[in-house]
Amino acid sequence: MKITRIKSWSENLELTRPYSIAYQTFDSVENVFVYLETDGGLYGLGSGAPVQSITGESLDDCTAVLKNKLEELLLGKDIRLIKKHCRTLETALHKTPAARAAVDIALYDVFAKYLNLPLVDVLGREYHSIPTSITIGIKSVAESVNEAVEYVGRGFRILKVKTGNSVEEDIERIIKIREKVGMLIKIRVDANQGYTVAELVEFEKSTSKLNIEFIEQPLKSDDNSGMLNVPESIRKKCMADESLQNTNDALNLAVSPKLFGIYNIKLMKCGGINSALQIAEIARLAKIDLMWGCMDESIISISAALHAALASPATRYLDLDGSLDLARDLVSGGFILKNGTLSVNETPGLGCTLLKGTNI
Repeated sequence: MKITRIKSWSENLELTRPYSIAYQTFDSVENVFVYLETDGGLYGLGSGAPVQSITGESLDDCTAVLKNKLEELLLGKDIRLIKKHCRTLETALHKTPAARAAVDIALYDVFAKYLNLPLVDVLGREYHSIPTSITIGIKSVAESVNEAVEYVGRGFRILKVKTGNSVEEDIERIIKIREKVGMLIKIRVDANQGYTVAELVEFEKSTSKLNIEFIEQPLKSDDNSGMLNVPESIRKKCMADESLQNTNDALNLAVSPKLFGIYNIKLMKCGGINSALQIAEIARLAKIDLMWGCMDESIISISAALHAALASPATRYLDLDGSLDLARDLVSGGFILKNGTLSVNETPGLGCTLLKGTNI
């Protein structure tokens, strides 16, 4: 079962609404796409979402490396040797994890189709469905409250609120959202490296009665040692995101004293499903909980993350809302979203179907 055709390209998927985090505002979405076809008539799809400040690569970096290396690496290769191909990709595309993720995802998609199974079953299904959060970017308190009400009205029961610009306003934002949505709606916070130790402690103390699930990446990623100045009770409810880029980071952060109680795995940071599953196994062995997160991404890579998450025993949380605010996409299917809960559609591979008119 050999790969006979390969194509890579980029698309601007656009956003229905721009949003801000502590250090950046996003108003467009550029993804790279990979298409693999085999001599047996099967095809696999992959997508990647490069963000220079997060994955360390630009869109141009991604498109160039895929154009220059992809055929050399995979054309004529047997898809059944998928683990070998993934190791090759880790070496050849180590500086462009989002590009590597797009190829990795396409390989897993076509491999699962070859086995005629949903990818989650190939990986070893652990869960059938998990609720996801939906994200509120940094905006005024009133706008944040209005957006929270909108999302609850759409059936979501978990809100992730971006913070990190002003701890005083962040506290007010969480208080007002909690007052409006009540105590049954779960609230998570993502500071995106926006706090100092003192601000983190102040935020946690001021919101301790508001039932915050966790605080994501409170300090700058180059100040991991600063987490040692944070009380252990707070560290346990803190999540590593920008501090967790790859398997080496996962290993280092698993050593006691643990700086974070939760890991956030993003396929774009670590380079795809293969590396993500390695991080997930490290987390399981170290008794660290997992959340699977995303950037603004096509349904393709969101579905890939969901399949991997549902096959990982350490998974506790999902934050896979990255395709919901796209103005357009190249596929349908992939996952089922019902009342804020995600499940796969049980068709072979990722379960994604190319939209009619898509030029491959």
